[in-house]
Amino acid sequence: MKTVDLAWFKSSYSGPEGGECVEVAAQPTAVHIRDSKNPDGPQLAVSPAAWAAFVDVASGA
Repeated sequence: MKTVDLAWFKSSYSGPEGGECVEVAAQPTAVHIRDSKNPDGPQLAVSPAAWAAFVDVASGA
């Protein structure tokens, strides 16, 4: 899937002052992750289950 076809949004954990921001785009079969400062750079795609597990660990749940 092309980057332009994805609906990217900034992570709620990213601060409003800029700097180190993560953007994600959720699809039924994958969650795409990228650096907001480099939108044409590399991306990571993981399964929705893997993303949910990561968010649980990162949020301390």
